[in-house]
Amino acid sequence: MTDNLVLAKLAAGFTALHTPATPLALPNAWDVASARLVEAAGAPAVATTSAGVAWSLGSPDGDALARDRALDLIARVAAAVSVPVTADIEGGFGADPAAVAETVTGVLAAGAVGINIEDGTRSPEEHAERLAAARSAADTAGVPLYVNARVDTYLKGLGEPSARLDETLARAAAYLRAGATGIFVPGVTDPATVAELARGIDAPLNVLVGPGAPSVAELGALGVARVSLGSWVAQAAYAVVRRATEELVSTGTYGPLAGSLPYGELNSLVQG
Repeated sequence: MTDNLVLAKLAAGFTALHTPATPLALPNAWDVASARLVEAAGAPAVATTSAGVAWSLGSPDGDALARDRALDLIARVAAAVSVPVTADIEGGFGADPAAVAETVTGVLAAGAVGINIEDGTRSPEEHAERLAAARSAADTAGVPLYVNARVDTYLKGLGEPSARLDETLARAAAYLRAGATGIFVPGVTDPATVAELARGIDAPLNVLVGPGAPSVAELGALGVARVSLGSWVAQAAYAVVRRATEELVSTGTYGPLAGSLPYGELNSLVQG
C-alpha cells in the first residue's frame, strides 16, 4: 500500500467514528507525550489543540504560529500513535485559499487524516472558498480527509443573539456545500440549542465541552456526533504548574504534585 492509501484507510475509519449513538470523545493533545497518554487511555483517535500546541511552542493561539512549526508538531504526533490523528489548523495557516491548500497538503504529508479549520471573523463566503481549497487538495491526494468546519458565531458572539442559530445553520450549509465533512460549533452546550443545531445540520455535529457541560451520553442523545475538550486539558496541566510553583515559593510545600503520573510510566510511553 502507498502512504496515501494507508491514510485513506485511516481517514475512512476516523469518519466512521462520528455517530450520535456513541459520540467520538476527543481529549486534545499538544505534544507527543500527551498524544500517547490519550491513546494509551483508550481514545480511538487523537486530536491536537491549536492553543495547546501554540503555547507549548511559545506562541499565542490565533493564526500566530508559523505553518512549518505546526506541521512539524503534527508529524511528530502522528508518528507517535497508531490511531487516526486530526489536526487543528486554526484558520488554515494561509492568507488565501491556495495557501490553505498548501497547508492541507502538508497536513497529509505529516500523517494526519482530519483537520479543524475555523471561520473566525472571516466572511462565510471567504471561508467556503478556503474549505473548497482544502477539499480539493485532499481529493488530489486521494485521501477522504475529515474536514471539520468550525463555525464561530457562538464562540465569538457574532451577530445578534436572536439570529445566531439561523446564521450558524446557514454557514454550516454553505460549508458543507464547499466540501466540509462535519461542523464544529464551539461556545454552546445548552441542550435546546444543541438539539436545534443537530436537527438543522446535515452532517456530524461537534461541540466543545468543559466543566459544567452535559455528559457525552447526554450530548449524543441530542444528536451530537463528536465531543471535544479543546484547550481545557492543556489549561489544566498549566494550572498545575502555576499552583505547584506558587505553593513551593510561598510555603515550601508540594501539595499540587499529589496524584502525578509515575516517572517510569511517562518515560516508557515515549520510548521507541
